[in-house]
Amino acid sequence: MRRLLVPLIWPVLCGVLLAIVLLDHLPNLVDTPTSHNRSSEYDAGQQPRRNASTTRAHSDPVSRQPPRIQTAAPLKRGDAPAGSYADAVARAAPAVVNVYSSRLVEQNKHPLMSDPFFKQFFKKGDSNRQRMLSSLGSGVIVSSDGYILTNNHVISGADEIQVALRDGRETLARVIGTDPETDLAVLKIDLDNLPVISLADSAKLRIGDVALAIGNPFGVGQTVTMGIISAVGRNHLGLNAYEDFIQTDAAINPGNSGGALVNADGALVGINTAIFSRTGGSQGIGFAIPTDLARDILNDIVTKGRVVRGWLGIEAHEVPSALANSLNINAPRGVIVSDVVNGSPADKAGVKPGDVLLSVDGKTMLDAQSAMVDVAELDPGEKLPLKLYRDGKTIQVTVTVGIRPPNAPSGAASESHADGSTTPSPGGQSATQ
Repeated sequence: MRRLLVPLIWPVLCGVLLAIVLLDHLPNLVDTPTSHNRSSEYDAGQQPRRNASTTRAHSDPVSRQPPRIQTAAPLKRGDAPAGSYADAVARAAPAVVNVYSSRLVEQNKHPLMSDPFFKQFFKKGDSNRQRMLSSLGSGVIVSSDGYILTNNHVISGADEIQVALRDGRETLARVIGTDPETDLAVLKIDLDNLPVISLADSAKLRIGDVALAIGNPFGVGQTVTMGIISAVGRNHLGLNAYEDFIQTDAAINPGNSGGALVNADGALVGINTAIFSRTGGSQGIGFAIPTDLARDILNDIVTKGRVVRGWLGIEAHEVPSALANSLNINAPRGVIVSDVVNGSPADKAGVKPGDVLLSVDGKTMLDAQSAMVDVAELDPGEKLPLKLYRDGKTIQVTVTVGIRPPNAPSGAASESHADGSTTPSPGGQSATQ
């Protein structure tokens, strides 16, 4: 039996060695977990081959002038077309671009290359190599001077960002600024005669309005899907620190992130951002960042270099009834202060852990997330009256609003899964203000 097996040993060993060489030097021959990249929880895609004549973005300093955006006229709901939204698409679609981001990553060598037996045959297999991973998203040209709104998760960590317009032009884009807390990013390209989308007033959206989603799902090319505005003001999803989402049933899929949600006139009402899905594809629950919020972020990033938000320096939680009973808190509905940052505006005003925040500037605090958003919208330096409940008494203090530090914790209140779905966390919501 041994004599029969001996002639087979060397062919088998040579075959194994050849397979290792192919796997190590040509990894794309097989579909390994590292051969694809997901740029975020919501977007994945392959980057098409680039044109060798791609225009490279200039590196000149960014102007501090506000972007030249166009404001859309109010939507005339009674004049909505009965059978076609082609005119709306014709107005909006040219300003929606494909965003391809690339980054260099270390490619780990094959595990067998660490084995002493095989290592002696492949001396140069000791070092790791770099390879380029690419991902796909969308963006919207919002000003004639080349500013593009997209999602932060589309371009996060990218070494190179390429933008492809509907008219066939391609160029490299530079990042002007990002705001991870709203998942928005501002890019800039230097091309002439750019198509520009008009921005609608998202505060005037009504549930039931027609909504068109424009983007590049799965990299198949620019695609338009239709639905309605399902809800407005969605929050507590745990996706971003600051949430005020538009919900729509227009199909949004991987590759749509950063693309446009437009109304029946073709005016931008939101930046498509996320989906609630158990499968990774559209299930009729998509979320977009409203233009009113996106416009503010755009202006701050372009004119100030970053987003400036108000800050008190407290961490607050909702007061569930069980917690209130255990702590003998007999306060009206509010949020409990669990921590105060030393030297923060709240600390200087005398706010203490254990205080229940009842109202901010006369507005009743219903939950921690809403309180954080309200404080963030205030101008630093503003005097802010707070009503607190402490030791069975209601007291008033005045806080001078500070500037929120760049990486202040957000106290995310729910978990965001890789398939885009969200699951609320147990207990009360929390947020850092």
